[in-house]
Amino acid sequence: MAFTTKTDFEARARIRLAAIDAVFDAPLRTDYDLNPGWTAPEPVSYRPAAVLVGLIDRGDDYSVLLTLRPETMAAHAGQIAFPGGRVEPGESLLQAALREAQEEVGVDPAGVRLLGQGDAYLTGTGFAIAPFVGILPPDFVAVPHAREVADVFETPLSFLMDAANHHRHEREFKGALRAYYAMPHNGRYIWGATAGMIKALYDRLYGA
Repeated sequence: MAFTTKTDFEARARIRLAAIDAVFDAPLRTDYDLNPGWTAPEPVSYRPAAVLVGLIDRGDDYSVLLTLRPETMAAHAGQIAFPGGRVEPGESLLQAALREAQEEVGVDPAGVRLLGQGDAYLTGTGFAIAPFVGILPPDFVAVPHAREVADVFETPLSFLMDAANHHRHEREFKGALRAYYAMPHNGRYIWGATAGMIKALYDRLYGA
C-alpha cells in the first residue's frame, strides 16, 4: 500500500500517529534495526532530540521539507535531515522541534498544523529523535540559517510513502558492513536516520 491522496494521508496520520507530546518511551525504531549484531547505546545515554516533518501543499500531493547539513557540522555532517535538533533544558519535544525548524529554515510555529507524533528513532550517535508531522502554509518560503543549513529542498510525499522506493543499501563503517535505508530522488541521497524515520512513518501509516 502507498500514498493515494492527501485526504487519506491526513486521516491515517490522525488515527495512527501518537498524540502531540505523547510520553517519550524507548525508541521503537533505530539505526540498529537492519544491523542486529551492533550494540546499541544504553538508554541512560540517550540524547533527546526532535524534528519537524514539514509538509507543503503542492496540489495533488504534499512535498516534504528537507535540509542538507553543512560539512562543518559536528554530527551527521553533509547528510540530509529534517529541520530539528536536540532538546534544550525546560523544553518539551514539540517545542524543540518547532524552535529548531524556525531557527534552521524560518518556519513560523504558529503556522504549523500538526497531525501527530511519529515513532521515536534512535541514531547510531545516541540521539533519540521524536518526529512531529505537520502541514506548513502553501506559501511557505524557506529562509535557511547560513551556518546550520547548506541547502533546502522538497521531495514528493507520494515518492517517500511508497515502499518500492525504500532501498536497503550497505557501506563499510569502522571495518564492518552497515545496512541502512536509502531513498535516492532527483539527485538527492536520502539515507540513514532520515530515511529510517521516513520508513518508520510509512510502516506506521500504511503497514499491516
